[in-house]
Amino acid sequence: MTRRALLAGGVVLTLLATGGCGVRPSGVITGRPAVSGPSRGVGLYLLAQGELVLALRPASADASPANALTLLAAGPDENERKQGFTSEVPAGLDPVTLTSGSNRPDDLTVRTAGAARSLSSRAADQIICTVADAAAQSGLAENSTPVTIVGSDGARPPRPCPLR
Repeated sequence: MTRRALLAGGVVLTLLATGGCGVRPSGVITGRPAVSGPSRGVGLYLLAQGELVLALRPASADASPANALTLLAAGPDENERKQGFTSEVPAGLDPVTLTSGSNRPDDLTVRTAGAARSLSSRAADQIICTVADAAAQSGLAENSTPVTIVGSDGARPPRPCPLR
């Protein structure tokens, strides 16, 4: 009899715990439509826990690839640092120039006064993705356009943004 009472009590407790959560059924609640159209700001590829992520930085200046690279070389701003964003792009990256490839117009080349071949792979990815994104936003190239980084120590092979 004790066993039955315990079993019945357990069933009642289970029903009370799962059935009485207090959430009432309701109809479908709809939200506003998703935002569409061009974004305002400059897209910079920063690192979050070592992973490459896009951070949209509000900027009154143009979103040209050269401007985006200057902002990237300056590193995360205070708000981005508070959110945990970091960067492996060295501060000595600029001045930089950006040109389209002479043999293939769909190539982009970043020329920097600093070293290119000794950049970490994540720093190179940050540069490549930032340039490709800014060039696409400016109508200069496609998002998948390969980017070559040339520096005082030579060039890195052309490569598209790995997130595309």
